[in-house]
Amino acid sequence: MGTTVAVTGGSGFVGSHLVRRLLERGHQVHATVRRAADARKVRPLWELEEAFPGQLTLFEADLLKKGSFDATFRGCETVFHVASPFLMPERIRDGRRDVVDPALLGTRNVLSAVGRTADVRTLVFTSSVGAIFGDYADVLAMDGQVLSERHFNTTSTVRNNPYHYAKTLAERAAWEAEAAQDRWRMVSVNPGLILGPSFTPATDSGSLFLLDELFQGYFCYGAPDFSFTTADVRDVADAHIAAAQNPCAEGRYIVAAETMTSFHEMSRIIRARHPHDLRLPRTRLPHWPVRVLGPAFGLTQDYISKHLGIRFRVDNGRSVRELGLSYRPLEETLLDHYESRRAHRRHGRV
Repeated sequence: MGTTVAVTGGSGFVGSHLVRRLLERGHQVHATVRRAADARKVRPLWELEEAFPGQLTLFEADLLKKGSFDATFRGCETVFHVASPFLMPERIRDGRRDVVDPALLGTRNVLSAVGRTADVRTLVFTSSVGAIFGDYADVLAMDGQVLSERHFNTTSTVRNNPYHYAKTLAERAAWEAEAAQDRWRMVSVNPGLILGPSFTPATDSGSLFLLDELFQGYFCYGAPDFSFTTADVRDVADAHIAAAQNPCAEGRYIVAAETMTSFHEMSRIIRARHPHDLRLPRTRLPHWPVRVLGPAFGLTQDYISKHLGIRFRVDNGRSVRELGLSYRPLEETLLDHYESRRAHRRHGRV
């Protein structure tokens, strides 16, 4: 059998995939959930308990409650800190309450628990490319206009792009804690927009919410020219495990495709397999209606000017060379994502 490891946010989009892959590799897994009786979110973990008898133990934990993770981490050599809210800008009402406090205070509580648990030797921290840049316009000022792990986000605030601000604060806090001791090492995984099949129908994840807007016809009149750094959720889970198992892994690892993908390209890929889905946009929307109508959908003019039509290249070389990642084709990721959400809707789960 493998070692005993802990996964925070085990019922989440990434967490549930990570738990499954760890169980498949023979590990004993301690997974945290917010409410163990929440069938809608926790059922996939119940099914894993049945499929891997004796390997998975669920713990209730609250990111904002001190001492909440102590019991979970006991006996664990590795902690995967995955739990953190991901909300799109239009869904954030109070930046500090909705994303900054859960991300930063939650990370501090996890770090405190790691510090109190002598068994822990490795912390794999789920960060984001949002901790590398604030707005797309920031990347245009980087060397060669290429996104790389060398940079840290310095432009986001609690008012301007609070999700990226929260991820930056949380990752910096984790690195500071790692530098202050010599018992455990930390590796940071910084994925782009995470897509792919979901075990859970819950749409708290911003990436699921964003693609649901596309699938449900919000952009049927035309796709706005926004592009995204993308990563398959299965590749992200594999990156976490590789970061833990490779003793030479260190620092930050971008996990994202080299090229960005726009709404229009996503739609084109899915329509090639599902040509009769009339909710998917057929055309790319000009920039001017987005600038005019964007504020009505929660997008500020500042956000629009720093993201609309902007693309850059992603340097994911470290994840390939040092973690051994072989990225799935975007077509596979998007089609699996689409089919997964359709299956959840057919069963009335979304």
